[in-house]
Amino acid sequence: MITIIDYGMGNLRSVQKACEKLGFEAVVSSNSDEIAAAEKLILPGVGAFRDAIAHLQDSGFVEPIKDHINADKPLLGICLGLQLLFDRSYEDGEYEGLGIIPGQVVRFPSQPGLKVPHMGWNKLQVKQETPLLNGIPADAHFYFVHSYYVVPEDDSVLAATSEHGVEFCAMIRRGNLLATQFHPEKSQRVGLKLLDNFGKL
Repeated sequence: MITIIDYGMGNLRSVQKACEKLGFEAVVSSNSDEIAAAEKLILPGVGAFRDAIAHLQDSGFVEPIKDHINADKPLLGICLGLQLLFDRSYEDGEYEGLGIIPGQVVRFPSQPGLKVPHMGWNKLQVKQETPLLNGIPADAHFYFVHSYYVVPEDDSVLAATSEHGVEFCAMIRRGNLLATQFHPEKSQRVGLKLLDNFGKL
């Protein structure tokens, strides 16, 4: 069973449909008790960091998420769901995150000819072995849409990077805590393979 956290922001139904297409039972939940009891969690996210962290706090989801991660149960963060795991974000101000991974969330630098948000297909540079990428070709491209990216303090969590004016963190891994800046649910065949790998953890 995969539990997709509904905190009022996120690409919930498309993530659920992708999991179900792969044969996994997937539920969307806004119940903190169900989230606390989950075997596997997906923390999706689309929108502003400030609103997202406020919704997580107001819904009582912060402690269940942290307990899940501390128990080393699988959790997949997607896009904003990756950024929320970090200490703070500088998106339209300065806001505290979940503080699970040391580091910050910053905006792409202004450069001539560089379009922000970064939107479209991009290739990964794999930095460490991760079960999410099992069976996925090295030249695979994934779909991104974001104006901010995470900067971990400890490079040991870097699972993959990508490039858009700068080299940026595209995926992290710490034990069974995994998160992607790209959207696997929008990344067609390779994205489904990544979600299949997560479901089989």
